[in-house]
Amino acid sequence: MSINKLIGFMLLLFIVEGTVMPWIIPAGYTSRIVPHFVFVVVIFCSLYSNRHRALLLGAGFGLLQDVVYFGHMIGPGAFVTGLLGYYTGVLLENKRCTLLAALSVIGINYIVYDSVMYGIYYAFRISTETYAWALLDHILPSLFLQLAFALLVYVPLRRFLEADAKKNPDKEEA
Repeated sequence: MSINKLIGFMLLLFIVEGTVMPWIIPAGYTSRIVPHFVFVVVIFCSLYSNRHRALLLGAGFGLLQDVVYFGHMIGPGAFVTGLLGYYTGVLLENKRCTLLAALSVIGINYIVYDSVMYGIYYAFRISTETYAWALLDHILPSLFLQLAFALLVYVPLRRFLEADAKKNPDKEEA
């Protein structure tokens, strides 16, 4: 039942990213600040739950994001989101993450996510700007929004994911 609640919460966040957030973000910054709240939840899942769950949620919601928002190419968002969710879970599998560590991991993962997406779009000539421009124009301004959201949902989401992990222990091999 709890995975259904998590998917419902992520669907709600996905809808909020595209409908409510453009109204909240100031008019001059709507093309510069892009919310990726679902990505933050995927990284939380990899930190406090199961890396396989993070992989599946990242791939599913990344594909949904590719279809709805980024119509140029189908698949890079699913690939990068799922891969980063999985590798974060692998790297920090048995580590206890505090608030500062979780925010650092989310920040680094978000920069890697946007950098890889830029690289894919640049390789296929969809984007023609330089990486320095992309970093200063939309990656770093969006990073602060992701970190503010992660700080806002840290305590309730961590409690939910850890309670779910205790209720449904993983059947993974070490």
